[in-house]
Amino acid sequence: MPAERDAVITGIGLVSSLGEGGAAHLTALRADDFHPVIDTASFPPYPLHPLPPIEFDRQIPKRGDQRQMETWQRLGTYAAGLALDQAGVKGQPALLERMDMIVAAGGGERDPAADAAILTDLPGAADPESLLNRRLLSDLRPTLFLAQLSNLLAGNVSIVHGVVGGSRSFMGEEAAGADAVRVAVARIAAGQGELFLVGGAYAPTRPEVLLHYEMAGQLWKRPWAPIWARQDAGGGMVLGTVGCFLVIESRAHAAARGAAAMATIDRVVTDRCRRRPGDATAIAARQVAALEGHFDPAATAVISAASGAAAPTAEERAWLAGLGLPVRAAATALGHTIEPSFPAALALAALSVHAGRLFPPLEAGEAPMDGPLRQALVTGWGHWRGESLGLVTAA
Repeated sequence: MPAERDAVITGIGLVSSLGEGGAAHLTALRADDFHPVIDTASFPPYPLHPLPPIEFDRQIPKRGDQRQMETWQRLGTYAAGLALDQAGVKGQPALLERMDMIVAAGGGERDPAADAAILTDLPGAADPESLLNRRLLSDLRPTLFLAQLSNLLAGNVSIVHGVVGGSRSFMGEEAAGADAVRVAVARIAAGQGELFLVGGAYAPTRPEVLLHYEMAGQLWKRPWAPIWARQDAGGGMVLGTVGCFLVIESRAHAAARGAAAMATIDRVVTDRCRRRPGDATAIAARQVAALEGHFDPAATAVISAASGAAAPTAEERAWLAGLGLPVRAAATALGHTIEPSFPAALALAALSVHAGRLFPPLEAGEAPMDGPLRQALVTGWGHWRGESLGLVTAA
């Protein structure tokens, strides 16, 4: 039976290369000839899912506010506005002043010219550590650190939209996004909050971002291919541009203000391991075992936030095959988006269970689902660390 302390989603703000808003994403995903939007020209040989055309003025009316934000901050602030609009919270001071915010954020911009100069000089330096320290002190702009603050997105959302309750910013790549949702759901269950804005944003169209992942050998450098097909050719991530925020509140709070619940977040569990062979599978097995009896396999599908990185994605693929459920890889459609990857997959799950059916397979290895969809498992295995699992049910 539904309980007053259930965590329900009343607003979804999702922006990706497929467009903006839940309806646009479901329309794109259900198209008979679905094709992701890919940019192959900006950073060859790396394909990316680009930023869609956006009129930022619609959610960030002051141009001065827009100018002082990086792209990922504008994207996140815009997506937050979409979520607030759908939830009926936008422009409601009585609600916004007690709305808590949990943001999953990266470190912001870097100075590509300074990075390139330092990396060029380090290999020939007699004392690389001393050189690095000197160059960091002399080459970086004094204001750069301010642009790197992870909580700037939360600050911008607060300034632009008036969300002035408690605020937390989580860093930690994919696990940050999953923990942001987990904490909101747990606080609602414990009676420590009624109304939350949760999410993050990611924009990969910066040279230092690609450098970071290429140095680890994580990027896909061939013509675009969907997630599971990439594993047959060595794997690799195709990064995507996403802003995703969710309005999550207690069922009682939503009912009291007459807000329609789209889906219930039954549970989110997170963990991490050293990623020795089988470690992540063991964690995932424990997580799904804890949810047994809470979902009906006949009416459940999986929305996977698999990154495409070779080892974890291959292991997750093998584990998912053992569940025997229809699976959809969110990153095939959106690209892998690091911090907001789990919230974005959760958003697709909520939209799907709300509609009562799963969107068609995104590649040949994904099985169709002809029956009704009532629940969705959402997985989030980070490209390096962090294993997360959520359960979403139609409200």
